[in-house]
Amino acid sequence: MKNLIKFIYRNNFFFVFLLLEIFCFLLLVKNNGYQGSSLINSGNEISARVYRTAANTREYLLLKDENERIARENAMLHNMLKTGYAALPMEVFKKNDTLYKQQYLYVSAKAINNSVNKRSNYITLNIGSDQGITHDMAVINSNGIVGVVKDVSKNFASCMSVLHKDVRVNCELKKDHSPGPLFWDGSDYTYCYLTDIPTSSIMKKGDTVITSNLSGIFPEGIMVGTVDSWERRQNEAFNTVKVKLSVDFKKLNHVYVIKYRFKAEKDSLEKISQVQSDK
Repeated sequence: MKNLIKFIYRNNFFFVFLLLEIFCFLLLVKNNGYQGSSLINSGNEISARVYRTAANTREYLLLKDENERIARENAMLHNMLKTGYAALPMEVFKKNDTLYKQQYLYVSAKAINNSVNKRSNYITLNIGSDQGITHDMAVINSNGIVGVVKDVSKNFASCMSVLHKDVRVNCELKKDHSPGPLFWDGSDYTYCYLTDIPTSSIMKKGDTVITSNLSGIFPEGIMVGTVDSWERRQNEAFNTVKVKLSVDFKKLNHVYVIKYRFKAEKDSLEKISQVQSDK
């Protein structure tokens, strides 16, 4: 306390000057409307900027929770889409009486690891068998197809990306339904190739490529990309189409894992037919 009094005493001229400045400033503001209103406006603007910055910061900090909420909501909406259901006749003699039975179930997930610069690229998801994930489930995001689940632990899943040498997805040109398998050639992560497209197929740059009903694990009509160019390669009777992928694999984040509910039944039946045909 003694030191504080000594400090004030040594600098008394400065403190007197400061008090007089504040007093003069208050008199100026109080007795002059223009200066007063300018000060108030300036104060309001500063307050508004502070509030806006605080609101933006709070909104940014809540983005993670908001993204996860939207992902769960989108998964729920996907489960309600008509494309996830198959129309089954209730009675043989009632031609138009049908019951829709859900074929596909969607589960939201997050990609926590991903590669694009290898010949065989994998994606790690933050859900696993405890969440109902199994081998051979399809993976998509809001922009298009992503990959296929390969290995599963209790809380994680490893997926073969579309950018994997062993992945083949049956796709088609949306315009005329010309089908063909999609594959990656190991070069540019933004492009894949659609093969076995008939030379009679009429297409142009920008035409949409989607999954076909022959895909097996992917629902029909999922976005794949757009036609960039095509050519008939030497010794081939079909066109090979270069497809610009709709998914940016370097920015992969929220995805949806799709369970085809009838896959086991379908595979079992096809295996029986194959065994019978081999006899």
